[in-house]
Amino acid sequence: MVATAVTSAFFPVTSSPDSSDSKSKKLRSIKSKPSVSSGSLQVKENAQAPPKINGTVAVTTPVEGSKNDDGASSPPPRTFINQLPDWSMLLAAITTIFLAAEKQWMMLDWKPRRPDMVIDPFGIGKIVQDGLVFSQNFSIRSYEIGADQTASIETLMNHLQETAINHCRSAGLLGEGFGATPEMCKKNLIWVVTRMQVVVDRYPTWGDIVQVDTWVSASGKNGMRRDWLVSNSETGEILTRATSVWVMMNKLTRRLSKIPEEVRGEIEPFFMNSDPVLAEDSQKLVKLDDSTAEHVCKGLTPKWSDLDVNQHVNNVKYIGWILESAPLPILESHELSAMTLEYRRECGRDSVLQSLTTVSDSNTENAINVGEFNCQHLLRLEDGAEIVRGRTRWRPKHAESSANVDQITAERA
Repeated sequence: MVATAVTSAFFPVTSSPDSSDSKSKKLRSIKSKPSVSSGSLQVKENAQAPPKINGTVAVTTPVEGSKNDDGASSPPPRTFINQLPDWSMLLAAITTIFLAAEKQWMMLDWKPRRPDMVIDPFGIGKIVQDGLVFSQNFSIRSYEIGADQTASIETLMNHLQETAINHCRSAGLLGEGFGATPEMCKKNLIWVVTRMQVVVDRYPTWGDIVQVDTWVSASGKNGMRRDWLVSNSETGEILTRATSVWVMMNKLTRRLSKIPEEVRGEIEPFFMNSDPVLAEDSQKLVKLDDSTAEHVCKGLTPKWSDLDVNQHVNNVKYIGWILESAPLPILESHELSAMTLEYRRECGRDSVLQSLTTVSDSNTENAINVGEFNCQHLLRLEDGAEIVRGRTRWRPKHAESSANVDQITAERA
């Protein structure tokens, strides 16, 4: 039908009268279809021969959005080019994928800059000094500071514990356990701290970046010593020094164990031949009882969140319990400057503890002169079994704290 209509437009054909009505109906139906319109037929009727330029036939390209004689816009012709996707969007997607892949590759490219440095690609820390010292930076968060607007002693102790674990992991000594080497895991052994000694020269404040360096050394035949040095990462000022002694315990029998030769072969290559960062506190820790303790806090119970993965109370929690019985005037006007702790046994989530504290007489003259105090501490179970013995030294927070010194002395009198 379309072919007939086109042909008749150029070559008129005479038709009989009886068929004129039927053909006119067909033509009207053809005109009503959008694909073959009278406008397009008119264009063909008025088409002219293509112009010649320099004797060559010039091919004209229809303009997009061109209008027919009746004013209606016709869509641009479908070509190979305009059927392709939007190249700008495709280029943007490729660029995004490339940048993401480059970032991941840079994170995984952890090759050391120097032979004596191993860089952690995830920012946990780095091993320096011939692979014997682990260094990690911490930012003091707002939730890690106390009423004095400085980091609490628990915050500093958590940083020490975190670097010790990350040191084992970065050195490739972390097995399936928490802080245990592969051979220790096979033998159900874990590390437990028996003694901790800390000296705080200055507490960092909110927003400070501190650098914690840690290393390990041998301690006797069956022990390991771990030291820490905390400094301001920008100025290098020493803030805290700490040293500790660790031994092995069987996590099934809960008894101390000698270091097996297989474990010794794992850890000895990382031992550093150095003196402790702090001289040993040789002064004996006093055992307190109800008659010698000046302050007692009872009914301390661990929560589920106080347990570590070895199912016993984290050693940092003990420090908080010890300070529960410290005299309030000392807490308000003084800050803890040194601490020595002896861990004697562990406790579980069903334990009920008591915290005992007394202000020591050994430094009374020094306390009167410069406002410093020593305190003796004991953390025990209700049945009297000792958990931790401790001694703390306190220095004034401000110069005007002499009035509080008089108050503390009067209370003890």
